[in-house]
Amino acid sequence: MDISVVIPLYNEAESLPELHAWIGRVMEENGFSYEVIFVDDGSTDGSWQVIEELRRGSQQVRGIRFRRNYGKSPALYCGFKEAQGEVVITMDADLQDSPDEIPELYRMITEEGYDLVSGWKRKRYDPLSKTLPSRIFNATARKVSGIRNLHDFNCGLKSYRKEVVKNIEVYGEMHRYIPYLAKNAGFQKITEKEVQHQARKYGTTKFGLNRFFNGYLDLISIWFLSAFGVKPMHFFGLLGSLMFILGLISVVIVGVSKLYYMHHDMPYRLVTDSPYFYLSLTAMIIGTQLFLAGFLGELISRSSMERNNYQIEKTL
Repeated sequence: MDISVVIPLYNEAESLPELHAWIGRVMEENGFSYEVIFVDDGSTDGSWQVIEELRRGSQQVRGIRFRRNYGKSPALYCGFKEAQGEVVITMDADLQDSPDEIPELYRMITEEGYDLVSGWKRKRYDPLSKTLPSRIFNATARKVSGIRNLHDFNCGLKSYRKEVVKNIEVYGEMHRYIPYLAKNAGFQKITEKEVQHQARKYGTTKFGLNRFFNGYLDLISIWFLSAFGVKPMHFFGLLGSLMFILGLISVVIVGVSKLYYMHHDMPYRLVTDSPYFYLSLTAMIIGTQLFLAGFLGELISRSSMERNNYQIEKTL
C-alpha cells in the first residue's frame, strides 16, 4: 500500500464527507493505493456515525473510536499503530489542510529520501492572537531541538516514512514535537514544504491559549528526556554536588570568620545569628536532595526494560 492518511478528529461531523471525497479524488487522479484512518477522539456530535457511513461506501476507510476525549497525541499514536502504508500522512479534519498537497508530500518521501516532511503554512487565516504566540513558540522549539529548517512544528499536515511512525511514541501532548521525537529516534532527514492554509469552513477551533503554555512544558520534558533520560545522575548529581559544595564552603567561611574575630578579640556574633549560616545550610540540604534524586533516578533507569532499546537501522 502506498499511503496511509491518519486523521484525528473531535466533533468534525460536518467536514468529514467533504474531506473524504477530496482525498479520494486526489488518490484516484494519481493512482495511489491508500487507506484513510479516522481516529474519533470521543466526539459527541455524531462524527462516528458519519465514519461508519463512509466505511459502508468505501473499503479504504478505517475507523478508531475512543470512549472519551484523550487528545490529539493518543489519537495519532493509535493511528500510527494501525497504519500500513509505506508513507503515512497526517492532516486535521477541519478542512484547513488541503489533500491536494498529498502527491508532493509523497514524492518528497519516496524520491527525495526524506524521513519526515512537515507542512509550513506561510500565509495563515488565523487571528494575530494565535499566529504571534505560534511564532514565538516555534522559534523556541527550533532553538531547543536544533531543527533549524522548520518554521511550524505544530502543523497537522505532515508526511512520514513508515519506519518513522513505527519507531516513535507520541503521548501526552507531544504531537507538537513529532519532528523532535523523530530526530531523537535517529531520523535526521527532516524538512518542510510550504502548504496552503484553508480557512475553517465548519465548526470552531478546539484549541485555546493554554496549549502554548503546555507546549513549553512539553518541550522542556522532551529536552530533558533526550539529554538525561538514561543518565539522570549527570544532571541531578552534578547540580546537587555543586549546591552542596557551595553551601559547605559558605558554612566554612562563616565559621572561620567567627574564629578570626575571636582570635583578635574583636566583637563577634554566634554562627546561628548569621543569616548566611541558614542560607548555606539550606543549600547543603537541597544539594543532598538533588543528589539523592539523581541516585534514585539512576536506579530506576538501570532497571528499565527499555534502557538498551537502541534504533538499529541495518545489520549484516
